[in-house]
Parts: sequence; C-alpha cells; structure tokens
Amino acid sequence: MATWGCVKQCGACCHLDPADRPDLDEYLTPDELQLYLSMVGEGGWCVNFDHAARECRIYADRPRFCRVQSDVFEDLYGVEPEELNDFAIECCREQIEGVYGDRSLEMIRFNSEVGF
Repeated sequence: MATWGCVKQCGACCHLDPADRPDLDEYLTPDELQLYLSMVGEGGWCVNFDHAARECRIYADRPRFCRVQSDVFEDLYGVEPEELNDFAIECCREQIEGVYGDRSLEMIRFNSEVGF
C-alpha cells in the first residue's frame, strides 16, 4: 500500500498560481485567502520558496493551508482522516505533474517515496 510522504527539495506545492485554483474562496477563510494571495510571487511561486535550496523558508511557521495534516484536510476539504493518505498522494501527483511533468525527477522521487 502506498503511504504519503513529503519529498524534500520538490516544492511543487509551493507553486501557488491562483489560476490553477479558481475555487480558493470555497475552502479558505477570507483572511486565509488574503494571506495566500499575498504569498504568490513571480511566476506563481510562493515568495517563501527558496528556489536555490528548493525548500520553504518558513516551513516551521507555514500557514495552516500549507500543512498536510488530518485535521486541516478535514476542515478545509472535508477529507476524513482515514482518506487523507490516498487524497494527499493524488493531490501531490497532480501538482507535481502540473508543475514539473509526469516523467520528471520530482515525480519519480515522489512515486518512490510513497511506494508506487
């Protein structure tokens, strides 16, 4: 069985382009939406993403909507805790494919990490 895990130095989730997420206002509070939009920088990348190191500069203090946790996903998306693993895997695969491509090194690394 595949088990979700974050792959270091991927950063696909840090590509925040609002055009890719037209329904942001359906699951973020107005304050969270304002924060999210303030984090979108050049090319749709999060202003807190360090492109050279390929990691988040504020990881320990990242916003709630950046966290893959059962309580957050249940609140934001209505995902039951027992569904989080499969949901998170699918979300990551879609995001990595959209940002880097389905045959990218990031996708290969992610698939290996989760056991695909």
